[in-house]
Amino acid sequence: MTLAPNHPTMATNSPSLAEAQALVAQLQAQLATRDQHIQSLELKNQKLVIELAHLKRIRFGTKSEALSVEQKQLFEDDADQDLAAITAELDETPASNDAPVSRLKPRPRAGRQPLPEHLERVEVRHEPEQCTCGQCQAKLVKIGEDVSEQLDIEPARFFVVRHIRPQYACRQCETITAAPVPPAVIDGGMATPGLLAWVAVSKYLDHLPLYRLEQIAARQQVILARSTLSEWIGRIGVALQPLADRLSEKLRQQTSLHADETPVQQLDPGKGKTKRAYLWAYRSNDLSGSPPIVVFDYQISRSGQHAAHYLQHWRGTLMVDDYSGYKALFANGVRELGCWAHARRKFFELHAAGGHPVAAEALQRIARLYAIEEQAKDQTADQRAQSRALNSQSELQSLHDWLLKLRPNVAHGGGLAKAIDYTLRRWPALIHYAGTGDLPIDNNPIENAIRPIAIGKKNWLFAGSERAGKRA
Repeated sequence: MTLAPNHPTMATNSPSLAEAQALVAQLQAQLATRDQHIQSLELKNQKLVIELAHLKRIRFGTKSEALSVEQKQLFEDDADQDLAAITAELDETPASNDAPVSRLKPRPRAGRQPLPEHLERVEVRHEPEQCTCGQCQAKLVKIGEDVSEQLDIEPARFFVVRHIRPQYACRQCETITAAPVPPAVIDGGMATPGLLAWVAVSKYLDHLPLYRLEQIAARQQVILARSTLSEWIGRIGVALQPLADRLSEKLRQQTSLHADETPVQQLDPGKGKTKRAYLWAYRSNDLSGSPPIVVFDYQISRSGQHAAHYLQHWRGTLMVDDYSGYKALFANGVRELGCWAHARRKFFELHAAGGHPVAAEALQRIARLYAIEEQAKDQTADQRAQSRALNSQSELQSLHDWLLKLRPNVAHGGGLAKAIDYTLRRWPALIHYAGTGDLPIDNNPIENAIRPIAIGKKNWLFAGSERAGKRA
């Protein structure tokens, strides 16, 4: 029996057109969801690869962000020391006819650098043992001098300064006259300004804990208890506070500044652990022609209110990274200046993770900006402004057009997209320097000023209190 097309049995076994379309739509939705999930996993994997490469580079490799870096051997210093020791041992080994010693071929050297002119010269004259000729006994005549210089050092040497003030009396007036006692950092203390400076420099610039200074003094049989050193440091901080305040005043007279911040740990006795505080750093602009000034402001948080309070009514151009804490300043008359080192770092991390070709091209374009700055570093502000107008601005325009053209073809959320978005978002601040001759291209000067703090934190670990942090 043949069933008609509209037979009830056929209608129940064959799906309708609407059901088929609904099924296709459901499958397409599932595919779209799966594609989004795959893309999300790929972006997450890319992010993890970049982070892993960054951590490996910090842990095992060079921290320089130069595009092409000559990799140094792991123990290069030890190798040079071993080579010098072997050469010295061979020079001291007497050669014999039976077993001649093979000498190492001396390495070519660039020549010794001249010793600094500002150092004191201590002359030591070496005269011959006799003033007559050793062969004919005739009198020797001076015809010249052979002068050579060596660098020497006098380690920390403790000595006692004895102050003697004679007292004179007037028999007629019955008065006594003597030289007045000059003011001192610590009245009646045994430490001279030189010793106090040595303690402060050793602690805060050389990052030596006080117990190490105590040991250094003990080697010369001088007793400097840590309690005494601690008292000196506390009094030095109070004595130097007017100088720090004056430096801050001079710094705020500048029309352009660098700013950055770095975390430090502060002891929290109530909880038996440490908490995070911050050293805010402010630096003058080297291109302004004024002497460099760096001031650190210790605060217990990273709130942008601290920067606003420190700068107070200052209005000028501020070079910073993209931290949101500075945004309130830019809304109140401060001009933002972007850091090309931070923008470059986004592309460098991507390139270091796997040799990304687009990131490599971005690095090359940014490198040309720095090459222009290198050529103009010794020029005047007017000459540098002309150089930037002729060279930098065209390079910046080309880079901006390239990024805008590239961005629509880059997947959202990836490392390249983040690098491009960061650069485009901060573009007005990043190009501001090119319209002047006295603004810097990056924030590296303040980062270099902060870098010793990171070294010191490995020694002193944390500040004992908020007052100790401010004193540091």
